[in-house]
Amino acid sequence: MSAHPDWLKVIRGEAPLVVSLPHTGTEIPTAYERGLVSPWLARKDADWWIERLYDFAAGLGATVIRTTISRTVIDVNRDPSGVSLYPGQATTELCPTTTFDGEPLYEPGTEPPTEEIAERRARFFDPYHATLRAEIKRLRSRHDTIVVYDCHSIRSVIPRLFDGTLPHFNVGTNGGTTCAPPLSDVIETICTGSGFSHVVNGRFKGGYITRSLGRPEAGIHAVQMELACRGYMKEPLGPVSESEWPSAYDEDYAAPMRAALTLILQTCLTFAQSKA
Repeated sequence: MSAHPDWLKVIRGEAPLVVSLPHTGTEIPTAYERGLVSPWLARKDADWWIERLYDFAAGLGATVIRTTISRTVIDVNRDPSGVSLYPGQATTELCPTTTFDGEPLYEPGTEPPTEEIAERRARFFDPYHATLRAEIKRLRSRHDTIVVYDCHSIRSVIPRLFDGTLPHFNVGTNGGTTCAPPLSDVIETICTGSGFSHVVNGRFKGGYITRSLGRPEAGIHAVQMELACRGYMKEPLGPVSESEWPSAYDEDYAAPMRAALTLILQTCLTFAQSKA
């Protein structure tokens, strides 16, 4: 019997690589449906199909950690203290009340109260992070160096969050503080050679997971990869409606980006193993 709750999926590997999937969940327990404007809006900003795009990771020996709970219930990649990860820029809260486009998720006056946010944190946020820390500790007992790779995606055009069209690959290391430069440099080299556009520490520099766990001096190197959805799915650019979003997952369409991501994760492993 698994020691983890049903919503927390953990595949244990022995390689020095932890793959985190914090925003692929779409489950909204009945207790948290109260007041939501619509089920579709509540799931609109999920990192669609990322668990399928990266389903090769376990085969590399990585430990894969995923929550099936929707980020609308609680966002496990936000600072629980409420401090903004991007001061002065639009973002969403620990328990979001709007979509990325600024649409209200709740009917007026039904937003989660403070005590409910605390309950959601204890039920979902804290176990997710405790599991990340436990798996990092387990692997660090076997390896001198490990890499934590945090997987994300987002629609390519969201004017409220960023100008223009987002590059395909958005590598975040919090300005170079969460991993050693040689690792981010080789990831950037792979992105350059992939034929997709990329940026390092652009609009997305890494969320709470990357920033709280990355400690290169202690042998823990953390990287966030934010993908523009158009790189692996047939994304309608600009505003989307319920009838067209999310687009279906197409393995053939996703194959080029998946190939680049496979090389990136293999490179993360090589980096960690070279530090033994």
